[in-house]
Amino acid sequence: MGRDQLRADAASGVDQLQETDPALHWLLEREQRRQHDVLAMIASASIADASVLACEGSASSNVTTEGYPGQRFHAGCELVDQVERLAVERAKAAFSASYANVQPHSGSTANQLVMASLLEPGDVVLALGLDAGGHLTHGAAANWSGRFFSAVHYGLDEHGLLDYEQVARLAREHRPKLIVCGASAYPRTIDFARFRAIADEVGAFLLADISHIAGLVVAGLHPSPIDVAHFTTTSTYKQLCGPRGGLVLMGRDADAPAPRGGRTLSAMVQHAVFPYFQGTPRMNGVAAKARALAQVNTPGFRALARRILDTAGFLADGLAERGWRVLTGGTNNHMVLVDVGVRGLTGLVAERALESCGIIVNRNKIQGDPMPPTVGSGVRFGTNVLAQRGMDAEAIRRCVELVDLVWTSLRVVGQRDFVLEESVRTRVRAEVAALCARHPLPGRMDAPAVALEPAPAG
Repeated sequence: MGRDQLRADAASGVDQLQETDPALHWLLEREQRRQHDVLAMIASASIADASVLACEGSASSNVTTEGYPGQRFHAGCELVDQVERLAVERAKAAFSASYANVQPHSGSTANQLVMASLLEPGDVVLALGLDAGGHLTHGAAANWSGRFFSAVHYGLDEHGLLDYEQVARLAREHRPKLIVCGASAYPRTIDFARFRAIADEVGAFLLADISHIAGLVVAGLHPSPIDVAHFTTTSTYKQLCGPRGGLVLMGRDADAPAPRGGRTLSAMVQHAVFPYFQGTPRMNGVAAKARALAQVNTPGFRALARRILDTAGFLADGLAERGWRVLTGGTNNHMVLVDVGVRGLTGLVAERALESCGIIVNRNKIQGDPMPPTVGSGVRFGTNVLAQRGMDAEAIRRCVELVDLVWTSLRVVGQRDFVLEESVRTRVRAEVAALCARHPLPGRMDAPAVALEPAPAG
């Protein structure tokens, strides 16, 4: 074996894929180029660089590793044990945590395993409602968390801000065993300390889901829940520029007693991940997490987080100046929520029209929304990828102009369909291509892209 077997295997794998499965190779190549050539304003996404993706494609995926480092149920884990220990230490360092579990397959799984180990079926969970910006795994009726537990939901006040008085009132009334804070569509700062005070008053545990704002927390640009909540969960791809996966983190409550089993809370989580909830971890994913967590522990990442905040502010101000209703009047994080319903659009129409022009956003339910979730009256923007492209105020201003041009040029046909003049679509696509060329994704080659050949047969 050569010294750089990792590189050799990666190159050989791509060559083999192209030779033996050209149809699949063509699709993956096309997807990679698509990401370079569109303006991605998805709040739940960031770009993992090539070193993270290299870890995902490594041979560590071949190792069966049920259990934890030094306590595996299979041999041959000496090196991957070191990988997992490295990931754990980097997670603890990034978040100033006392405990970290890097095995969860996703942020959703991280939420599920905390709930499933802590609660009994039918226990009361108090969480932000889906229409108010909560997440499916926070007790939504369509999710297992809303079926196995008795979910009570708090919401927003008349200004679109978290209604902490309602949270306290519902907590006193329903005496939940778990309170969940954190959101998938909330553009303002979350007061974790206030949530903890309410949880302590009613004897509840507190789970902070920071999947969307984890990068800001690491960079010190949003208050951290690590030593405030009993449990903190996050995904690793939304704002940490890492792989698909999740983390469970704990601070000062790591050694507090669990409600049953004679364990500490951290030991309860350790048991919940394996063997209670998951089998063997994805060691390639753990390696990719280790790489991403090393990157977030750098001044460069802190500068990126600052740019994420700045670009979100530019985006919110620009949309408001053009007459679009920005919910809460602005943002304190990477998200900008717009009510397009007041201008005669639906979220679905607004999303699809932009997508047809190379601008990627997502429709979103908003408070008091009369539309079903598949349609929605809102649009959620995010600036993680725009910031990774290095966009400044002028570039964001141009993004706003393009969004406004598409939306104001639409002729709406019902809740789902629209007509957009081809001349507008062609103009916006050209402007998007020019913006992407001036602000390439990290690591993009400067050489002009070669046109893709037609898809191979098969």
